[in-house]
Amino acid sequence: MSENNQYEILWKAIRENLEQTLAHITFTTYIAGLRPVDVDGTRIVLQTDTEFFAKTIVHQLKDKIKAAITKADTGITDFVLKVEGDDEPYYRPDEDESEEDYTPVAVDPRYTFESFVAGKSNEFVFAAAQSVAKNPGANFNPLYIYGASGLGKTHLLQSIANYVNLHKPSLRVLYTTCEKFINELIDSIYLNKGSSRDLQAKFRSRYRNVDILLIDDVQFLAKKQAVQEELFHTFNALQSESKQIVLTSDVPPKEIATLEERLRTRFEGGLIADIQPPDAETKIAILKQKAFERKAIVPPDVLEFLARDSGTDVRTLEGRLTKVVFASKLHEKPITMELAMTALREAVSEEHETVTSDKIIGSVCSFYKISRENLLGKSKKKELVQPRQICAYLMCEIMNIPLVSIGEVMGGRDHTTVIHSREKIANLVKVNDRIAKDVEDIRNMILKQ
Repeated sequence: MSENNQYEILWKAIRENLEQTLAHITFTTYIAGLRPVDVDGTRIVLQTDTEFFAKTIVHQLKDKIKAAITKADTGITDFVLKVEGDDEPYYRPDEDESEEDYTPVAVDPRYTFESFVAGKSNEFVFAAAQSVAKNPGANFNPLYIYGASGLGKTHLLQSIANYVNLHKPSLRVLYTTCEKFINELIDSIYLNKGSSRDLQAKFRSRYRNVDILLIDDVQFLAKKQAVQEELFHTFNALQSESKQIVLTSDVPPKEIATLEERLRTRFEGGLIADIQPPDAETKIAILKQKAFERKAIVPPDVLEFLARDSGTDVRTLEGRLTKVVFASKLHEKPITMELAMTALREAVSEEHETVTSDKIIGSVCSFYKISRENLLGKSKKKELVQPRQICAYLMCEIMNIPLVSIGEVMGGRDHTTVIHSREKIANLVKVNDRIAKDVEDIRNMILKQ
């Protein structure tokens, strides 16, 4: 047997584990193209095509690959990563200490400037985001984007991250949510006792040793004084070195309750750009883009029908398209005006008249074979957390009730937890085929009862 075949056999066992744990789009984009080219002791040497791929693999998928290596149990204990054409490895485990504080949150590879539909309502903020991505720290610092939920703020924020990773791979870009920033700060304070390392120093290093910091949903800073104090110093440290900061929020800085004056003035010190609801033409353009992404053929009259009376946010617009595409697949019929009208009429009828929170909770429990008590309880086990998030997501999508009410029926949870669950699953269904199928199957169970 040739050496190359031996490497392939070792890598195949590891790849199979990765394919089971990673979202399909992540696997096909970053893992499928990796090639085993050598074995260095107990480390398998993998090769990728570009520095961009290498950077993403090391910063976002390294731990997943190591876990897959351990699970494969082939005698391989770690991996080395090379870029094709380079003599020196891009990553070697014993050289990883300098990188450990830089572990950016993975961003959706489909959130790009090319996939963002710009119209009259958002062309200014779109241009500002592009300007920041092309020349970080040079023009608007900070860039503060605000607008109602579902208008594309997260899409723009992650588009900046994807653009920089692709075109400026030497720059360190960190995307995070305000909630994650808060939780990591709390952990660094309360878990620091008894630790052999200074977790607070590690936390600060993680957020201050970057070239571009992107924070989503900073409205959650309200009434959190200790977090505001930490963000203030992080802000100053980055800005003093001309590092780029981009923030998003549902409201402008002056409307964030109990936001410290010194932090408010810094938020307002760059460019504040609001993102407005799309007009009719932009809605149709968005629907065309979403239909293209789903490989669905939607006639122009149906696009106009879906855009009409669709509310003010892109999420509702996409939801209407989802119902029609789902109905087309369910009945195995092409999308027509008649099918679209029937699908939306049935959805409105069933969602607002017959679907209750108990029905959704019962369907989720039945699908995952878990008890109601466990679903609504406080356990943080993964096999319970994800069904719980899916349950909250479906209530947001199907029921026309306030987030506070959803939080109450979900075991007395805060509305911010409901928002987190909704956003988490909304992002997962776009990149994880298994989650998307689970959500679709449960939704079908609910609506067919």
